[in-house]
Order: sequence, then structure tokens, then C-alpha cells
Amino acid sequence: MAPATSPVPQEVSDELRRVVRRWQQLPLDRALSCLPAVREVLDDLAGRAVPDLGPAVVMDQLTVLVYDACAAGVGDRLAERLADLRRTL
Repeated sequence: MAPATSPVPQEVSDELRRVVRRWQQLPLDRALSCLPAVREVLDDLAGRAVPDLGPAVVMDQLTVLVYDACAAGVGDRLAERLADLRRTL
């Protein structure tokens, strides 16, 4: 059986990994101040308001929504969007 391939392009996967790593390095007060920027990306990817589960879970939410967007074929410019988000963190 062949291994399953991810719908997430490598450049998007790489940038997502950078965002998550950066998020994990942030002090809590900085993470809380950056949370609205992350939530904006989440809401845009989902096309609706995503439940706010707090800073400890937000990167998991981002990972799932990035995967879903790529699987649905709506991940255009996603690597750029994630790079912009990383720069704001």
C-alpha cells in the first residue's frame, strides 16, 4: 500500500512549521497580544468565526485549518500569509 500524500504543499508546510515554532517560543504576554492576528487567519481560513480555545490550542487549530484549506484547493498564497503571520509574532 502506498503512503498517503499530504495535500499541503511543501512551502506551506515549512512555513507552518516556522509559525508554530515561533509561537512556542513566545512569552505568554506576547502570545496573548498576538492572538488576534492568529485568530484573523483562522477565521479567514474557516470562512467563519472559529471558537477561541486559547493560546495553548491555537496552533493546533491553525494546523488543521491549513490542511483543510489545502485539501479543498483554496490554499493560494497560504505560504505568504503564514510568513506574514510569523513576522508579526
